[in-house]
Amino acid sequence: MNITLRAGKPEDAATTGKICYEAFKTISENHNFPKDFPSVEAAAGLTAMLFSRPDVYSVVAEIDGETVGSNFLWKDVDVAGVGPITVNRETQNSTVGRMLMDDVLRHADESGYRSVRLVQAAYHNRSLALYTKLGFDTVEPLSTIQGAPLNLKIESYEVRPLTENDVAEADDLCYRVHGHRRTGELRGAIAQNIGSVVEHAGRITGYTTTLGFFGHTVGETNEDLKALIGASKEFAGAGFLLPTRNNELMRWCLANGLKIVQPMTLMSKGLYREPQGAFIPSILY
Repeated sequence: MNITLRAGKPEDAATTGKICYEAFKTISENHNFPKDFPSVEAAAGLTAMLFSRPDVYSVVAEIDGETVGSNFLWKDVDVAGVGPITVNRETQNSTVGRMLMDDVLRHADESGYRSVRLVQAAYHNRSLALYTKLGFDTVEPLSTIQGAPLNLKIESYEVRPLTENDVAEADDLCYRVHGHRRTGELRGAIAQNIGSVVEHAGRITGYTTTLGFFGHTVGETNEDLKALIGASKEFAGAGFLLPTRNNELMRWCLANGLKIVQPMTLMSKGLYREPQGAFIPSILY
């Protein structure tokens, strides 16, 4: 096969979106799990957005001029996140996926990132094997959580919208918990009007960029996360990614009617520090 890689362009969105939808649909249906994307249009909308973002590096794979796959690297201050990586069904189990991963890892290395992370479906053995071979370590088992909004309030924890004035304090909280900053994602959540903070004892003790696949949440304690989950008007997309080892918060979610949808795995290549607080990662990290 004559496989070539090139930079992605906005006009690739329709083709790569269809490949993305069908690739995730096939693997999830093979294992009796729900689809990651509700439609081809939704997947194409995501890839169109990624191709146009200056903070996202994209790569497209072609065989004899035909697009067969794509991959993306989301670049923030300290950590880069990979995904979604997809290859069309006819080309899977070839070298295309490995080449797409090698390319974004090379770009991350050239850009000076000391940590690259991703989240993979725990039932997808081939991707787990590939990422492990590429140097990624499994750092956290996750459970996708979904359900109806809880409309719950935690006493003495006040939830309000995230604003530009909160960025420095929220970013400092992220640094204390994780050892890295996510300034770009905080500002992105403000631009989309989807972020929230929780205040306790007169200061910000937690925040979320959104409760869902593409949002992350950080708190000093589980009470901060409970307040943010309880106040969320929806759990976007397939749901939010709760660390399975957080037994207290897992039991609280289940007791309040939320359900486990599927297992996921957070993986990291390079520097990683065990979080010093409560957190919910995004589908990137």
